[in-house]
Amino acid sequence: MRISNKNEQEFSDVGELIGDQEIERWKDRAKEYVDDPVKTETLLSKALRKAEKSKNNEVFGNIWDKVQLLFSLVRDWSNGTYRSISKTALLAIIGGLIYFVSPVDVIPDFIVGLGLVDDAAVLGLIINQLDKELTRYKQWKLK
Repeated sequence: MRISNKNEQEFSDVGELIGDQEIERWKDRAKEYVDDPVKTETLLSKALRKAEKSKNNEVFGNIWDKVQLLFSLVRDWSNGTYRSISKTALLAIIGGLIYFVSPVDVIPDFIVGLGLVDDAAVLGLIINQLDKELTRYKQWKLK
């Protein structure tokens, strides 16, 4: 599957933060998850565990509700109840979750006080770029 140039914006700002080569690797890995909802659910479970441990960290304070909405969207997509999301947006979200759970990233998680900054930044960028998708999902969820 080739992502159109029009839709590559979801990854471009994150690429500036992390590096385009790394983003390409995550996109390739994310494609495997999009084609396997069970694998996606496993990734989501890891992300939820890490997020729960991190929720009181001040870097997540401003985006906590949106992170939870993002996780909920992925869960509803993986169990088949919500499919009104573009494949490109889903790839961006899953790529962000892969980065989030990865122990090897720009700022390693074990560095106290800084380890979650890059994780929160990546999730925050994805949340900002997919605001319309998240709003649409939230409206669907409230029905």
